[in-house]
Amino acid sequence: MENIEFENLITQAVEALPEKIREKLNNVEIVMEEGESPNNSLFGLYHGVSQLHRGSSYGVSPTLPDKITIWKGTIERFALRPIQQVQGRPESIEGRQAQDGHLATGDDDNQAIASLVRRVVWHEIGHHFGFDEPGIRRLEEKWAKDKKI
Repeated sequence: MENIEFENLITQAVEALPEKIREKLNNVEIVMEEGESPNNSLFGLYHGVSQLHRGSSYGVSPTLPDKITIWKGTIERFALRPIQQVQGRPESIEGRQAQDGHLATGDDDNQAIASLVRRVVWHEIGHHFGFDEPGIRRLEEKWAKDKKI
């Protein structure tokens, strides 16, 4: 997938959030990294001070934005890998069903990538708002149940 297409998937994932959530995004930048994550196990990473932990002095002086990094290579490699290379039940990994020996959400590879990008972007935005991993996992279960991811 071309970088511009992948970046568009990130933009679409943000735009798919409810407006009341988008309006509350504050001082955060989402960037795409072309390659794989340093240890090839991260799809995304939030780095910053979550909104939950920002004190009254946050932003008084110039403050760099929080950063969400989305690793294109890791996401593509995972979304397109054969099921037999994935540990655990495929249904538990990204809420996707096995199809033709690969994990898939729709009728083509781009749909599998788009679904994973949305899930990762929403996950990292959850950290921006102060959710810990168990809290985000509960949100992901709800999103999957509501067919949002």
